[in-house]
Amino acid sequence: METSAPVLSVTAPLAAPAPTMAGGDFQESRARQEAEQAARYRLIIEEGPTLGTYVYKTLDSTTGEVVRQFPREEVLKISESGTYAAGALINTSA
Repeated sequence: METSAPVLSVTAPLAAPAPTMAGGDFQESRARQEAEQAARYRLIIEEGPTLGTYVYKTLDSTTGEVVRQFPREEVLKISESGTYAAGALINTSA
């Protein structure tokens, strides 16, 4: 490789920002706020109490609070009981 190769400086025109529609700043601000709020939450997947089951939790990363959980705590408690069978929560007979 040749070390004495000339280095060229090139100036390029800057692109002008795209024109915004009426209310564009508000829409951009709202989209930014929604993105920041969405980034605040994390999905945690844990192994459930029964083999082959999983618990999905949405955590607020700033407070550590569980925002949502699937299946809910009540369902997990029912499923841990010895009398629980799949589909036993819903009575489909008319």
